[in-house]
Parts: sequence; C-alpha cells; structure tokens
Amino acid sequence: MLVKIETYFDGEFWCARGIGEDIFTQANTLDELYQNISEAVSVHYGETDEPITILTLSEVKLAGAKAPIS
Repeated sequence: MLVKIETYFDGEFWCARGIGEDIFTQANTLDELYQNISEAVSVHYGETDEPITILTLSEVKLAGAKAPIS
C-alpha cells in the first residue's frame, strides 16, 4: 500500500497531511514530523498484513524564483 503525504512549513510548525486520506500531524522539527507521520499512518490503518510505503512530497518556496514561460 502506498500512502502519499504532503509536508510543508506553515510558518510555525512542520505539518503533514495525507493526500486522499484523513491523516494530519505536525511537529517542531522535520525529524519529529517524520516520526509523527509514521505513527499517524500506523494508527490510521491499524493492523494490516499489507506492507505500507510512505511517500512524502514537500512544498518548497523559493525566494525570488519566477515560473518558467511555456
């Protein structure tokens, strides 16, 4: 099973939300966030015989970056 999680910094906390899943967690550091993601996914799915892979997608804002012109 593949679980997709978006991670982002909201200005105060590192946050993670499931894409297509009712999963949300936050933390003060990225290390804590990844631990919380693992715990939240485990709680959400409970006991399962199917292996779970967590794919994290990060939102990154680049100061002064301009979108390419197509």
